Amino acid sequence: MTAFSPKPQIDTSRPHPARVYDFLLGGKDHYQVDKDMGGQLPSAVAQGARHNRAFMHRAVGWVASRGIDQYLDIGTGIPTEPNLHQIAQRTVPAARVVYTDNDPIVLRHAEALLISSEQGATDYLQADVREPGGILDHARSLLDFNRPICLSLVALLHFVTDDQDPYGITRTLVGAMPSGSFLVFSHGTFDFHRPDDAYSSRIDSKWRSRAEIEPFFEGLEIVDPGLVPAPHWYKDTPAPQDEVSGIYAAVARIP
Repeated sequence: MTAFSPKPQIDTSRPHPARVYDFLLGGKDHYQVDKDMGGQLPSAVAQGARHNRAFMHRAVGWVASRGIDQYLDIGTGIPTEPNLHQIAQRTVPAARVVYTDNDPIVLRHAEALLISSEQGATDYLQADVREPGGILDHARSLLDFNRPICLSLVALLHFVTDDQDPYGITRTLVGAMPSGSFLVFSHGTFDFHRPDDAYSSRIDSKWRSRAEIEPFFEGLEIVDPGLVPAPHWYKDTPAPQDEVSGIYAAVARIP
């Protein structure tokens, strides 16, 4: 595990996406401010958290079935089993995983992310996606960038507002991935919500339309079934229950 000193302080006066997400998934690692925020969200948003997690399970399982044994997961969130490395290592026991998140509470639970199979390895980095260069530098200490890597950006980029250049950040990360790598991606949307489902939040965010999400995949080969609502993305598993979702999801191959 990466050494951290001193440990960053947790701000309990403002909600944080990782902790609100934990609340929505029925976890216990959040504060009252996060619970209050989560309780104000429309039901479609809360349901989207469940859809998003299930998509991650299916997508990573499928990528692992293609033999990918390296993973860079940015925006990890508070550990909730099964975690990404557990899913990948079911199929590829030697899989190596680098986790990254910017919430200090995730750091406090990082040991749960570092229990790897004997053949594999995991690491955790406290970092922000808005500084992709540092993340890539650290990831190179565990991952071989001469071989395919799965880059996971799951329910993350809607917390990067337009003025913070989300497309440029994604191009930097994707551009560092070797040919044959995969991008596992999901993003919040209001495309399928009623107008009264819109809400104000103390968390900076930009939930984007399909047309605004498509540029994240510029130059990539989107895997069937394409960019679809999260419950509609599945490959070799039974079809999930068809529900309205506030999450778009896709997997793309990096040529």
